[in-house]
Amino acid sequence: MNYQNLCEKIIQFVGGKDNIQNVVHCVTRLRFTLRDQSIADIDELLELKEVIDVIANEVVFQVVIGPQVMDVYKDLTQLLGDDIGQNEKTKKNIWRSILDLMSESMSPILQPLMAAGMLAGVLSILSLTGIVSAESSTYIIIDSLRNAIFYFLPVFMAMSCAKKLNANPYLAVALAVTLLSTGINGVEGLDFFGISLPAITYSNSFFPIILAVWLMGNVDKVLSKIIPNSISYFFKPVLILLICLPITLMFFGPMGDWLSIAINWVCEVLMNTIGNWIVVALYAAFQPFLIMFGAANFVMPVLMNFLTTLNYDPIFLVGSLISDAAVGGALLGYFFRTKSSQQKQLFGTTAFSAFMNITEPAIYGVFVKFRRPFLAVMIGGGLGGMFAGLMGVKGYSFAGLVSLTAWIGDGDYQNFYFALIAVIIAIVTSAVAAYMLGIPEEEKQKKEKKKEALTNTKILTPVKGKVVSIKNVKDKAFASEALGKGIAILPEDDIISSPVSGEVVTLFPTSHAIGIKTEYGVEVLIHIGINTVELNGKYFESFIKQGDYVEIGQQLVRFDQKAIQEEGYDTTVMMVVTNSQDYLDVIATQDEHIDMQQSCLTVVI
Repeated sequence: MNYQNLCEKIIQFVGGKDNIQNVVHCVTRLRFTLRDQSIADIDELLELKEVIDVIANEVVFQVVIGPQVMDVYKDLTQLLGDDIGQNEKTKKNIWRSILDLMSESMSPILQPLMAAGMLAGVLSILSLTGIVSAESSTYIIIDSLRNAIFYFLPVFMAMSCAKKLNANPYLAVALAVTLLSTGINGVEGLDFFGISLPAITYSNSFFPIILAVWLMGNVDKVLSKIIPNSISYFFKPVLILLICLPITLMFFGPMGDWLSIAINWVCEVLMNTIGNWIVVALYAAFQPFLIMFGAANFVMPVLMNFLTTLNYDPIFLVGSLISDAAVGGALLGYFFRTKSSQQKQLFGTTAFSAFMNITEPAIYGVFVKFRRPFLAVMIGGGLGGMFAGLMGVKGYSFAGLVSLTAWIGDGDYQNFYFALIAVIIAIVTSAVAAYMLGIPEEEKQKKEKKKEALTNTKILTPVKGKVVSIKNVKDKAFASEALGKGIAILPEDDIISSPVSGEVVTLFPTSHAIGIKTEYGVEVLIHIGINTVELNGKYFESFIKQGDYVEIGQQLVRFDQKAIQEEGYDTTVMMVVTNSQDYLDVIATQDEHIDMQQSCLTVVI
């Protein structure tokens, strides 16, 4: 849902954007730090149907929303801007920040780079078949489009990373096209006010423009503090360009060259010592894991450096091509193995997308579910990558299997033939491996379990203690059952155990609240104490992390009940089914006291 209208009203009723110093969220509520609480209109906030309650005192100002608070928070921070909620962002080290910048800047420009690769494949086919001569105007026009995408790479990079580096994207592009102008790009003998400038070829490069845009963002920030607003519009842009251009020519251009040389030297040392074929084989075998963990783009700086300095990539484009082929091959193996028409459709469509260089549907839709295809890809991708590495296959195209003919390069037919053989090895080997490994019988077991759970699902107690009605707890969000139906327990132990088997979908950083989703879709929220989030994790120790799969009875969190009570907090443990509306009823036990492993809630399905 879109909560923009709600967020606009919340901002208005808390006193406007200027009155909000900071805002964070917990499992159920928005927690504001207001400059002046007296101007907030609590009555108007309470009139909003999505607002359960408002808690306001000298210490806190909280707007209770419910389990959808995370979605509301996202829309709220978009309206407030980037300066709000900074304390929720984790501080990254400089190396991680550089990798994130490179990854996020490269991702938007992959489409034109892939287009260039596909154009190279089309040109190769047209030339091989004799339809279009390499000397014809048609060939030259299409090839000019392909070459232009790489030649003007600094322009794409300037636009892509400007927002990330807080620079004006149009000024960033202006600087990039200046570096590519005939008066600067690769020109020798230039000087700036008598200072000699090195001859740098900026076309096809990307390091110098990234450094230049980073400088531009910082210069903009400084000038905004110095130049009066009345003349800033006219003078700031020209000053930014006049400051950044000479610094880029004198320092960032040479630094980009040195970085390229250093990266090439490191890669050559690695390839010459451990063997290029090993690197290609490992990357081809493990690329699906990198995609699954969102780390596939970490190789982009090295890959782009290869392309801009060598005009080909000897490792990652090759490994990616082989890996995608192995993913498609593994799915083909499953396609021929299964007898289910529904599964055949799944494996067939995801195999096709993998061959089209899009493996995410296969990895998230099949591999994560069945797991064994990962092993098949490691076998097929590793063998195909080893062959490609031993044969010295060079990668010229981002488009992979879609434009395999682009791997002919400048008439290098042997490179194309070896790439084709490597692809065939990967497809056939991974298909055979997947077929032999088979499809796990987990689906049959899940169906049998689901049949048993068609009538109701039992939820065990998370902690031993005295049972109280959820409607009587001193927290309106839970007492009103707006968060879902459930139960409250006055705990007698300091250990919270899992009441169900399922995935930990929510674990608040302070460890006071845990959300678990069972394989049948029941969503359980365990909340330890009332307002204990204010302790910032003090007296709480978590034994699990978000994303873990937990079994019934597994220890989740230890909390020091005595110390928490001494701090003045209520330690009642509340457990609710947050998606209660999806079921006929959620019935709490009638027992006044419950022990561990005893059923306390029944979800009527």
